[in-house]
Amino acid sequence: MRVVDVLQLLSAGAPVEEILTDYAFLEREDILAAIEYAAMQTDHVILQPA
Repeated sequence: MRVVDVLQLLSAGAPVEEILTDYAFLEREDILAAIEYAAMQTDHVILQPA
């Protein structure tokens, strides 16, 4: 399962417990890792005009 799949489920309002039930191969740590990965991808330097 891709990170984007987990994030789309969460953004659609699926509770973590429901995701864990529907996708038994996932663990809570997997969902938290997907969120952490997404956060790291959006953390970038913003250049200010001189």
